[in-house]
Amino acid sequence: MKLTLATAVLAAAVAEAHYTFPSVDSSADWQYVRTTTNYQSNGPVTDVTSDQIRCYERDPGTGAPETYAVTAGKVLNYNAKASVSHPGPMAFYIAKVPEGETAATWDGSGQVWSKIYQEMPQFGASMTWSSDGAKSIPVTIPSCLSDGEYLLRVEHIALHSAGSAGGAQFYLSCAQLSVSGGSGTWSPKSKVAFPGAYSATDPGILINIYYPVPTSYTPPGPAVESC
Repeated sequence: MKLTLATAVLAAAVAEAHYTFPSVDSSADWQYVRTTTNYQSNGPVTDVTSDQIRCYERDPGTGAPETYAVTAGKVLNYNAKASVSHPGPMAFYIAKVPEGETAATWDGSGQVWSKIYQEMPQFGASMTWSSDGAKSIPVTIPSCLSDGEYLLRVEHIALHSAGSAGGAQFYLSCAQLSVSGGSGTWSPKSKVAFPGAYSATDPGILINIYYPVPTSYTPPGPAVESC
């Protein structure tokens, strides 16, 4: 009985230290965000070669119930539940839904993702990240997007155990957006696929952030695109 109780307490503590990204702005959980595999366990993706690294979908092909209408150039808040509780960088990627598909049906496969935000650390006695402890992370939807439906992918890489390959923890999800009001001049220089964008040995994924404390950081994936 004691062993069972101790195991349950440990499992609860581990789950509480992890997190999901289930909503945008003031919406309900999983209303506009595709339900992730970790919606109950809160556990991370650790295999960057897995299809789960794309949107971490519990039921691929199902989609979220609704698609969120947003104006290009506006700030959207992507919410963490309960909070971002590990050190590491936030990033956002966006991909336009192709003709003949909808944000609710498209799987987001192929070289279609462009990075629109990348968090960098502050350096000193330790590496620190402004997202640490955050419950909501703002991102600006590019003002030059063309009208249409998109997938917005949020990603937080927890680096507390990233000193060995496979130790980095990825917390992510994809929101379904309907964007309007943009200039339509969006022309990204680089598009990547998930999986495919990352390697387990990329310097921003395989890194000991504690000793010696790094004095620089190279995030994985492409450069941030702008209008």
